[in-house]
Amino acid sequence: MIKKILLLGISLFLLQAAFPASIPELIKNSGCSADYPNQHLLVIFDSTSVDMQESGLSFYHTHTLYKILSVKGAKDFNVFKYGYDPLSAYVDIEKVIIYRKNGEIEELDMSQVYDYPAPARMIYWGAREKMIEIGRLEPGDAIEVFLFKKGYTYALLQDDDDKYIPPMRGHFYDIVPFWSSDPLLCKYYSVAIPEDKLVQYRFYNGTVESSAVLEDGKMHYTFIKKDIMPFEREARMVDPSDVAPKLLISTSPDWYAKSLWFYNVNEDYGSFESTPEIDKKVAEILADAQTEMDSISLLTHWAADEIRYSGISMGPGEGYTLHSGEMNFTDRCGVCKDKAGMLITMLRAAGFESYPAMTMAGSRIDYIPADQFNHSVTVVKLRNGDYKILDPTWVPFLRELWSSAEQQQNYLMGLPEGADLMETPISAPENHFFRIKGKSELLENGTLKGEFTLTAEGQSDATIRRMFTGNYKSEWESSIEEELLKVAPQAEIISMDFGKPYAYQEDHIRITVKYTIPDYAFVTDEEIIFTPLVVANLFKRGMSHMYFDTNLEERKYGFRDRCSRLVELDETIKLPQKGTLVAFDFDEQVGNEIASFTGKISLDGNSLSVSEKVTLGKRVYEAEDWEMFRKVVQNQQKFAETPLVIQLNN
Repeated sequence: MIKKILLLGISLFLLQAAFPASIPELIKNSGCSADYPNQHLLVIFDSTSVDMQESGLSFYHTHTLYKILSVKGAKDFNVFKYGYDPLSAYVDIEKVIIYRKNGEIEELDMSQVYDYPAPARMIYWGAREKMIEIGRLEPGDAIEVFLFKKGYTYALLQDDDDKYIPPMRGHFYDIVPFWSSDPLLCKYYSVAIPEDKLVQYRFYNGTVESSAVLEDGKMHYTFIKKDIMPFEREARMVDPSDVAPKLLISTSPDWYAKSLWFYNVNEDYGSFESTPEIDKKVAEILADAQTEMDSISLLTHWAADEIRYSGISMGPGEGYTLHSGEMNFTDRCGVCKDKAGMLITMLRAAGFESYPAMTMAGSRIDYIPADQFNHSVTVVKLRNGDYKILDPTWVPFLRELWSSAEQQQNYLMGLPEGADLMETPISAPENHFFRIKGKSELLENGTLKGEFTLTAEGQSDATIRRMFTGNYKSEWESSIEEELLKVAPQAEIISMDFGKPYAYQEDHIRITVKYTIPDYAFVTDEEIIFTPLVVANLFKRGMSHMYFDTNLEERKYGFRDRCSRLVELDETIKLPQKGTLVAFDFDEQVGNEIASFTGKISLDGNSLSVSEKVTLGKRVYEAEDWEMFRKVVQNQQKFAETPLVIQLNN
């Protein structure tokens, strides 16, 4: 308790140095809603002071002052919540003070702090929230919150205070965002680390005031940034942590040390020991395997398809330690680390050399060895010595072994010899083709009759196949019909064939539809007006790039699509008469190695041919790629939305 009071005193002393005015003066001089148009909450200061012990156990004191700017802000702040995992962190809301705009000061009763299970979905690890009701507020009111925490984000448990020591004992890391969704006048972060610890830190995407002072055997690293305005997001942009100001700080010497630790902590736990039951299942799965990749594929897809994604807290061992193969095989459920661990166990039982790896789904990992991970996967060593990355979490009913929706993503393997941070390669667009080929006839009454065949591979295959694997069998045909009706509500399906959707390892998806569409075209004695069906955004779900808003002329930040992709659309239409195609304003060819479009329309007698080819070269794009990406999407959109006009030769 004495140490806790001392730390709080240090925190207040440093805070007073950064903010010399009294709290009422700060509130009065901070501005009002007129100074921050369309904002609902102002953060006057956000202060965090951390004290790291030799063991890695760390004490956090946060001191924050908020000001209400609007009625909405008052409603949103009527309850203060803080989430935590009791297996790895202790949290105490120490004090909450309300400063009314009329000058009254009210300190809340801390006996009214409630501790309750946090809402959960799919992952049930016992996360909790502490909450205190603030009550009715008015614009102009301010709330001061003091909070204490000890512990870390992930759990590898011991007893008593030891359970709050991070998994890499004796080390410290933190990832500190210096961006905000509300105006923030001053962000203050300080950490005291024993002077004999090697510290690496870097501030990304901006500048910060910083200092390092040695005092009482500890280096005090302090970072201050003022006047932080709300971070403005762009649709489909990269994760804010990739581009917004942030601090990374770590005592881990390098990624090799983290890799070795990850390897050892799981080997020591016995995460990948097999059992007779697992050995028997592996032999059964591999009974017909002919090659090395046959075996790897069969085991990967078994772990992907047969282990349900549902995480239940097992107590000691959560976080970085992968649950044992025996547990996963018995429960047939778990989160990413459990699916990865099940695959490693089975691969080892089959004679392969296999290890776990950590990655960050959705954002970049920067080169400071802080724990920037949220996902666990598997690596297997091939006979040629190369490591192949596998992800049983992201490939259920997917023809890939590693989801290309994770390309250009950093990962760290836990190897006995250690490993450096790596990045998954770009997957070639042709690995994810989306093709529709159609043949139709337009009758004199405007009815369009014909058929088309859709084929897709890789991530495009997964998107289309999900119409089946994500729906009841009774809804399969209506799902296909719905895609056609989105383009032509009056369409009638004559027949359809979609093969065996669950036999995804046998071949890529193939859907053939025969149809008739009354009144599809506008036909007179002088002209025909219509949009060829195949290029009219048919099965748009397979072309995620077509959901981008091209009204945005420029981008400040990078952006993401679902995956690299090749789109090929072709249709031949027999017209009721010969005619002449009225000029159609579009760029027949635009692009570069990153994004390209080629389109062609030709009329030979009464035979009209339309074709498009779109190539999108990667998943994560730089801001400067937007100009060409946008042109490509705009050209394809022109085909989809602009009717063709054919003058008839009477």
